[in-house]
Amino acid sequence: MSENIRNFCIIAHIDHGKSTLADRFLEIGGAITRNEASASQVLDSMDLERERGITIKAKAVRLNYKSKDGHIYVLNLIDTPGHVDFTYEVAKSLGAVEGAILLVDASQGVEAQSVANYYLARDHNLKIIPVVNKIDLPMADKERVKKQLVDIFGFSESEIIYVSAKEGWGIEDILESIIKQIPPPQGGIDEPLRAFLFDSSYDEFKGVIVYLRVLEGKITKGMEIKLIDKGDFYRVTEIGVFNPRPQEKNSLTAGEVGYICCNIKNPRDVSIPDIVIDKNNPTHKKSFSYRRLPPMVFSGLFPAAVGDYNNLRTAMEKLSLSDPSFVYEPDHLDILGYGFRCGFLGLLHMEIIKERIEREYGIEIILTTPNVRYEVTTKKGTFFVESPYKFPSPQELIEVKEPFVKAVIITPWEFMEPLYELAKKRRGIPRESDYLGQDRMKITFDIPLAEIIVDFYDKVKSVTKGYGSLDYEFIGFRPADIVKVDILFNRKPTGVFSFLVERSKVLERSRLIIEKLKETIPRHMFEINIQAAVGSKIMASVKIPPLRKDVTSKCYGGDITRKRKLWEKQKKGKKKMKMLGQVEVPSRAFLEVLKI
Repeated sequence: MSENIRNFCIIAHIDHGKSTLADRFLEIGGAITRNEASASQVLDSMDLERERGITIKAKAVRLNYKSKDGHIYVLNLIDTPGHVDFTYEVAKSLGAVEGAILLVDASQGVEAQSVANYYLARDHNLKIIPVVNKIDLPMADKERVKKQLVDIFGFSESEIIYVSAKEGWGIEDILESIIKQIPPPQGGIDEPLRAFLFDSSYDEFKGVIVYLRVLEGKITKGMEIKLIDKGDFYRVTEIGVFNPRPQEKNSLTAGEVGYICCNIKNPRDVSIPDIVIDKNNPTHKKSFSYRRLPPMVFSGLFPAAVGDYNNLRTAMEKLSLSDPSFVYEPDHLDILGYGFRCGFLGLLHMEIIKERIEREYGIEIILTTPNVRYEVTTKKGTFFVESPYKFPSPQELIEVKEPFVKAVIITPWEFMEPLYELAKKRRGIPRESDYLGQDRMKITFDIPLAEIIVDFYDKVKSVTKGYGSLDYEFIGFRPADIVKVDILFNRKPTGVFSFLVERSKVLERSRLIIEKLKETIPRHMFEINIQAAVGSKIMASVKIPPLRKDVTSKCYGGDITRKRKLWEKQKKGKKKMKMLGQVEVPSRAFLEVLKI
């Protein structure tokens, strides 16, 4: 019965204890044993998640809980990421639940993603339960954090629950609040099927596994269903729930969360999110809209071995299945061959995709310098450019616009001035600043996306001694003076290291890149001249001296003219090699430039 079902998620800033709290819920609900619970982050099943201590993919799990009044409730929990690059995972998960636990660290207090996720949940009309975690830490300050929750979000003091997910304190208080405060699912079992598809994965034997929340009606094994977005029909071959391991069932009814298999072999046949209906008894209710987050950072992704191209394409098809913000299209560069031009939400998102491909599919890959998307107007019209080698020449350009974001930094007030200085260096435009309680400030800037995608978050942490936090959202394109910088090896352009940058930063960025290339490219038998150029104008230049062979080693004494002839012959040979020789660039050079 749906009256005994509660669907909820956990939202928080990164590293505030979401996955640990989820482990305690699973332990109390009997979904995992005490031995399994002692191994932290049960839901973070990927090696990358465990190594980095972050949640990358949202996870859905079902558990049974016997409340203090003796009733048995079915709790469907969705554990979500906290990093700004994975906001899309939070956004699509909120459509599958009626309530959310807002988790805040007792020592760190309210941070940027705490605020962003709160408003995401409020926009979905969810019941939000405030929880203060890590009260066992010596630096925990319950009173300060309580005041922040009251002042910033308007919670009453009586609503706030204090817990330690690590020690297991106060966990049942949260579960009781979930039962009392989060409403049961709406939608009748007798209505036509309507289910929200919020995630998916790929299995070599079963094909695409679809994760869904049944909004209305009932889905059974053998039923013919339709995916609204793609318009395709399938027959359900398997139904189940996660406990947290898959457990087969005969059906899912209104309010339940689980998975289905329909023998879908091609990952491209499924889009996330989507609505599932009954082919033979379609609902006439209008499907709700979902704002897909566009990719913000673009980079070329090429296989290190030419023969891995098809394997790489297959790997990316499977990864994009459950990640709608990861997009790609075929690409080609002379120096790297065939690959793909990919779009990501941020640098962490890009790094995670790269590592997953290398670990899960065993494909070594090379990334080109990341860029943002520019809106370019030429005599032929207006279009978007994501890569330097597609950037039009200055003669064709009429206007260039770059993406701007609204950046929100939450920080102790004493770090306000250095943060303003940092934003000013990155071409940030101050908008407003507000006090959050007695000791914290919210500072808002409009700032170019290109200025924050690489190391801005690290700089914020450094300036604020670890207490600052950052969140941002795209606000549109604004005019900018952007130029293309080419990197030349012995006067030959190489597109793989070319980059787009605002004119005032050309010299600084050019020097950084060519110095890094000088450090990482080994010496050849001929001299290598590395230059950074804007059009025909050389902005910076360095030389890597050649390896020198002693051609006169066999000459003992005698006339010096013989040695001079040998040296002159060697000089001509070096000159010819410099003109015809190919500069071998190690993969480490690509990675080092990528860090810049």
